[in-house]
Amino acid sequence: MSKPDEERLREMLRAAVEPVGPAELQKDLWPRMQRRLEERAIRVSGLDWILAALVLACLLAFPGAVPALLYQL
Repeated sequence: MSKPDEERLREMLRAAVEPVGPAELQKDLWPRMQRRLEERAIRVSGLDWILAALVLACLLAFPGAVPALLYQL
């Protein structure tokens, strides 16, 4: 590619691509992220409680299943 072609290509690229704004963030995101992480509480759904109750009931009904359950963990 010759020098004039390169210059023309550069000019076309500058005209086609808008300049990028400031690369830095306008505000710090870390405090917001920390607040979100602190707000997040462990939520246990009703389905989780039902499954836990079923596992406990099965273990009480079939004590021989304890080794099988421990093996799966």
